[in-house]
Amino acid sequence: MADPLVFVGTYSEPILFGTGQVLQGKGAGIHVFRFDPVTGVLAAAAVVQGVRNPSYIAFDPARRFLYCVNEFKQYEGKPSGAVSAFRIDRASGTLAHLNSKASHGTDPCHLVVDATGRHVLVANFASGSVCVLPIQTDGALGDASQVIQHEGAGIDPTRQAGPHPHAVTIDGANRFVFVPDLGIDKVMIYAFDAATGTLSPNPEQRWIATAPGAGPRQLVMHPAGNFAYLINELNSTVTAYRYNQARGTLAELQTISTLPAGFAGRSTCAEVQIAPSGRFLYGSNRGHDSIAVFAIDCSSGLMCTCGHESTRGRVPRHFILSADGTHMVAANQDTDDLYTFRVDPATGLPAWTGHRAHVGTPVCVQFL
Repeated sequence: MADPLVFVGTYSEPILFGTGQVLQGKGAGIHVFRFDPVTGVLAAAAVVQGVRNPSYIAFDPARRFLYCVNEFKQYEGKPSGAVSAFRIDRASGTLAHLNSKASHGTDPCHLVVDATGRHVLVANFASGSVCVLPIQTDGALGDASQVIQHEGAGIDPTRQAGPHPHAVTIDGANRFVFVPDLGIDKVMIYAFDAATGTLSPNPEQRWIATAPGAGPRQLVMHPAGNFAYLINELNSTVTAYRYNQARGTLAELQTISTLPAGFAGRSTCAEVQIAPSGRFLYGSNRGHDSIAVFAIDCSSGLMCTCGHESTRGRVPRHFILSADGTHMVAANQDTDDLYTFRVDPATGLPAWTGHRAHVGTPVCVQFL
């Protein structure tokens, strides 16, 4: 079989962050590589140019289509970003643009396709909303079926002056949707109707609050379905929850730091992933510039720290595990590079393969 394809979303133009920093995007669009699992080499395969700030990317369940957010503040003369749809040529890695639709909010930063492959759910970070876009039979996007505006603020006057949903997660049954909102220190919980593509507040639990100033960023579900893990950007922690699959509710179990003891520098969290085995959790630290590794007790859901692995670049915005959990690719946004790692199945610890690849301002990396 051909080596697996790796797709990389980038910033292709300047973007103003919530911190006030302007980042100069250097990416050419969506970059495609072939990954050699024996050596860890990433070989450039294609570049899909002409896509504006395709920062976060996701596939439909059948891996026929790719969807990306277009992270900017104005689209077709209105305050909005966009979402773009592509058909994938699995042999070459090239993408055929199908269409683009408004995300109905500014700076969309994350999206996910539901289990039916009929809906894209989008988090609009800057304006504080969540949007649902239907997927047509040919993979193209339809007009939004719903937009929900979040309300509120947090204690950090710079980062939490208003709502900032940072990600969308759907549970394994495709029934409940979780939206960590960095700006209001809550994970919002919605019941999801896959037939209509609509969200409604979960009557059992509309949200769960985090510690003030935590800045919840992204939540991942345990493969067994009974636990969930939230990475908090602003206070560099991970929180474990027990998940009630029938009711769609979360109960906090534990919160621990992603940083090593004694670290005194500035750092914020970004990506979080769980190994396919369910035995290990990974989170990225931007500042400490590392991947934090935690062992998960699969009976209790509790975590313990295993160690930290340098990403060998600055600001690891994202990383991804291979489908079998044996490899990892880390994307360093500010040093324009990807590093590949082998993951020890016994310890969960990643080890650098000795290989890297250049990509301008990588934001998201996904194995096809």
